[in-house]
Amino acid sequence: MSYGYTRVLNDTSMEDAETLIRHSLEEQGFGILTEIDVKATLEKKIGAVIDGYRILGACSPRHAHRAITAEPRIGVMLPCNVILRELPEGTEVTAIDPVASMSAVENDELMEIAAEVTDGLRAAVDRI
Repeated sequence: MSYGYTRVLNDTSMEDAETLIRHSLEEQGFGILTEIDVKATLEKKIGAVIDGYRILGACSPRHAHRAITAEPRIGVMLPCNVILRELPEGTEVTAIDPVASMSAVENDELMEIAAEVTDGLRAAVDRI
């Protein structure tokens, strides 16, 4: 089972890809709650040097409210992460598949919400 949806943007810097995905996510009703510069964090904390890698924690407030109402502890699985990964040919953008990540929770209402969020995240990635 795949757990994410990926698109590679050839000849696109991470900064440009991040601008594109932020705008596209916003168009789909998502905001960014968290941002982690994994490259900088690993270098600072353990001296590891890796290519550019950022995690954006995306959230659709409408869907988050419905999910928390349907399953009060689901916050442990929120927000929906989108990663940007620097590649030699450009930038890879991957969004989590909420259906895959929440399949461990046996709640039909939650799975319907996860499917809607999956559609929104895929649309955001497809539009960049």
